[in-house]
Amino acid sequence: MSDTRLSCFGALALELTPGALAGRLALPQDQARELGALVASDLLKLVPEVAALDLAFVAAHFDPAELLRPGWPRHARLVELAQGAPGRRDEARVIAFGSHDGRLPEVLAPDENLVGGPLRLLPFVAVGDEAIATTVGHAFEERLLDTGMAGADTALYAQTAFGAQVEHARYLTVHDLCALTAVQYEHAGLKPLWPLIEAALLAPEGEEWLDAPPEPLARYAAQQVRFAMLDIDAWAEGGFAPAGIDAERMPHAFDQFTMRQRQFAAVLAAHGIAVVFDHAPAGHDPRALLRG
Repeated sequence: MSDTRLSCFGALALELTPGALAGRLALPQDQARELGALVASDLLKLVPEVAALDLAFVAAHFDPAELLRPGWPRHARLVELAQGAPGRRDEARVIAFGSHDGRLPEVLAPDENLVGGPLRLLPFVAVGDEAIATTVGHAFEERLLDTGMAGADTALYAQTAFGAQVEHARYLTVHDLCALTAVQYEHAGLKPLWPLIEAALLAPEGEEWLDAPPEPLARYAAQQVRFAMLDIDAWAEGGFAPAGIDAERMPHAFDQFTMRQRQFAAVLAAHGIAVVFDHAPAGHDPRALLRG
């Protein structure tokens, strides 16, 4: 991307009926163009300045964890494809990507193992002149979460084309999605993990700790999360056992601790964040080990 072009990242969010799955993950190219035109029309009504930008859109729906990954790889790939798409460059374009023979390029293909959640996301990028894109980006941040409902025709088309039971359809920026996911993770008991994910997304060169016993001990740095892998003696010695626990209950509590650690690692992996386990034996400071 040249220095005079900027991009805004967002998504059409489809909230499905709980427990219902869409009949298909991606639309063929002809339907992708139709849905892309509807999305462009909606965004134009919400933020008229978007008319001066290219809009690239993929007609496939993803789990939030697939979009909330370091470097925003799905959106970044859309920017690359938009820049390489044929057509006039002196006017804004709507560039929709759909499947061919039932398949999408790998970087644009949803993970078939991440389909059970009720929130499904169709990513889009608005790309163009830096000044205009900055204005549009600010407007997206100010308006989409509160007023960004998709048009009834857009929601109905998506519902029919994907074979889904859509309860709500709205537009979000990736920052809106971060905020919503943080709330969802809190409700799911994953609140302690979110700061590590947020650091990987928004401050990838920074550092963040999860150091809140009895939770697992972890450190985000150098674009990976390192967990202290404790045996039961190190776990008890390090103050990670619940306060007041007796010796009879310790093995079960330690098993719960290791299950929690595996759960956290699986969530991080879904977000595309590298995970490393460092053995921390009894008699050693696990925090010093993670700093090393």
